[in-house]
Amino acid sequence: MLSIAVAANSSSAADSPSLEDIVEAWLASPHADRSAEAFTHWDEDGAVREDCATCHSGPGLLDFLGGDGTAVGVVDRPAPTGAPIDCVACHNQAATALETVEFPSGVTVSSLGHSAVCNVCHQGRASTDSVDRAVADLEDDTVYPDLRFLNVHYAAAAATRLGAMSRGGFQYEGRSYARRFSHVRVFDNCAECHDPHSTVVELDTCSRCHGGKRASDFRTSGPDYDGDGNRREGIHGEVVTLHEELDVAIRTYAQAVALQPIVYEADTYPYFFHDSDGDGIASESEAVFPNRYQSWTPRLLKAAYNYQFVAKDPGGYAHNPHYVLQLLFDSLESLSIQTGTDMSAFRRP
Repeated sequence: MLSIAVAANSSSAADSPSLEDIVEAWLASPHADRSAEAFTHWDEDGAVREDCATCHSGPGLLDFLGGDGTAVGVVDRPAPTGAPIDCVACHNQAATALETVEFPSGVTVSSLGHSAVCNVCHQGRASTDSVDRAVADLEDDTVYPDLRFLNVHYAAAAATRLGAMSRGGFQYEGRSYARRFSHVRVFDNCAECHDPHSTVVELDTCSRCHGGKRASDFRTSGPDYDGDGNRREGIHGEVVTLHEELDVAIRTYAQAVALQPIVYEADTYPYFFHDSDGDGIASESEAVFPNRYQSWTPRLLKAAYNYQFVAKDPGGYAHNPHYVLQLLFDSLESLSIQTGTDMSAFRRP
């Protein structure tokens, strides 16, 4: 989980929170929210199945880490429902010793330190490699009825932060991508930016160098990536604009090339649907599984994958801004071959 390990910037025992404070912070965190979809999705089944249990059940995570005495790297049995990510799941010898994590691309990343356990669950479930396998030997602009949208899953912040090292976004052939986002030494792992129990970003420490009171105002590079003429906005603004531009390009391409209008609904699986009335808005009647988008071309699938990758890591602008901007730019550029999108104002990091 992206903020479980013990915070590295506590200076002394006197500064450390009390056990009561820690429990209170954890209870207010997403990891403790028993009512969240992340922990209730399997209630009717009575157990969390093995391929989901690692990240959706405290006992499941303990099982995966081998902290319960079973094999490391595999969940041996369904996990109980109603058991969120609790203290024992992350504060155990196996979690403390963890240094190396394998990502969906098959890449193994080492020397992750206290962030290793965070990377286990915040890595997503797809990658460049899975998209490549899905579209292998297919023509870029031909509709294939058997193609399905590939969802990276949710809050894949570790994949974003590691960038090209883990290949979590779809990386276009022939382009270079930012690797692990390295910040200053004392703010270079998950728990040095997030409170380890509440998961809240500790903005006061950020503001000392960045100025401003909102993370969305921060930036460390000067170019106008989104071409709107505003170089004073935070890097978040650059990401938002390019993400919006990609939405337009996806809808334009789907209409012109796939000949079936498409619309996105962030909160409903599988997220992309046929836009029956062509208004660009996913109505309640459109955002249903039977109306899922089924006119995918390889080019459209790649761009939609990156659109979702960015959408599902709302902190991507902080986790690895250049990697996120590269994915958006390259997706736009690919679609522009067919849509005619003017790329002259945009700049690739």
